[in-house]
Amino acid sequence: MAVPFKQKCARCKKNYVMAYGSQRYVYCYECQKGALNEEITDPAYKSLFDIPEEYYKESVFLRNIKAAYLKNKSLTMNQIAAFEKVVKQLKEGKG
Repeated sequence: MAVPFKQKCARCKKNYVMAYGSQRYVYCYECQKGALNEEITDPAYKSLFDIPEEYYKESVFLRNIKAAYLKNKSLTMNQIAAFEKVVKQLKEGKG
């Protein structure tokens, strides 16, 4: 299992972000939120990404999954399952 560590944001170089071993570039929420505010029209994905903003602030993983959807307009079943699993863990306070 990868050990988390704090790394400075690759864009602004001010804020620290929790990173894991294989992540080369990590971005803070402030730098990434502009790209995440794009309108989602697909009702299935709209309900999937309709979670509290605090979850996106806490988890780089959730932001990256949403950014991948906005770029490709689709997700794999594994990405959806992992997204839902992380949201469930954050709701339970285990994230």
